[in-house]
Amino acid sequence: MAPEERSLQSEAESLCATALWCYARGWVPATSGNFSARAGERILITPSGLDKGTLQPADLLEVDDEGSVVAGSGRPSAEIALHLLLYRARPQADAILHVHSVWNTLISRYYAAQGHVPLEGYEILKGLSGVTTHAYLERVPVLENTQDYAILSAQLADALAQNPAAHGVLLSRHGLYTWGQSVAEARRHLEALEFLFEVEMRRLFSQEANMPDFLP
Repeated sequence: MAPEERSLQSEAESLCATALWCYARGWVPATSGNFSARAGERILITPSGLDKGTLQPADLLEVDDEGSVVAGSGRPSAEIALHLLLYRARPQADAILHVHSVWNTLISRYYAAQGHVPLEGYEILKGLSGVTTHAYLERVPVLENTQDYAILSAQLADALAQNPAAHGVLLSRHGLYTWGQSVAEARRHLEALEFLFEVEMRRLFSQEANMPDFLP
């Protein structure tokens, strides 16, 4: 087996394991979410309409850098355009994870008007690549959701250009995109961001219910 084939197989196994891990946490309900990994000039991506709780390596599609399917059966999600844009805008990224959790859906709606979710002062921020202190502000852009992927792609490109240090992007009332230099790093970013979204929303709920703010 050629090195690139071994790499593709390894990434396929990691991607499927991560999809099952996300499914177990309720982050990809029904057939939502999509996942991809890049090896060389090829990208592995989940097909449209597949239950992520049953995902196997043989289910993944192999596409080229233009999104054309070169191996596998089925078709990729329309959101493949966002994956391709992310890979071009973040050339160091080799994996992208997109999930629809309760907390990222809520927080993306709450901060939609502000245009980003501010996350600051939490130790778990150090789970994000390049962050070495809790005294750090992560700004997660929030984009208005639309089914017009040309418009959404333009919004995403602008958000990535304006927020070069961001580790993820939210679509309002939709879900989170995050990425990493490997599936493992993308998974770490996903877990850290989802933890922070839940903490922030619980804090905001407490404030709105006039409960004591126990967080300084």
